[in-house]
Amino acid sequence: MAIIGFLVFGLVVGVLARLIKPGRQSLGLLGTLALGVVGSLIGGIVASALGTGDIFELNILGAVVAIVAAVLLIGVAEGLMSSRKQTARH
Repeated sequence: MAIIGFLVFGLVVGVLARLIKPGRQSLGLLGTLALGVVGSLIGGIVASALGTGDIFELNILGAVVAIVAAVLLIGVAEGLMSSRKQTARH
């Protein structure tokens, strides 16, 4: 059951990150979920390293770091996608 909760939280983080990131993103539902889950893992690791809780424990600091990490990951993913498109054109 904890895995389902983690996936739902990852999806929420991904959706919030897409709302915060300006512009249009060419990510589908699975891409949003994947980036949200990775952002959630990063947030949990940072919160755990700072001693605010366990890696899979929901807390405010972990959630904020997760959203920020997901926004940054969306930017990285967009950069990689645009560089692939430019490489394919030449």
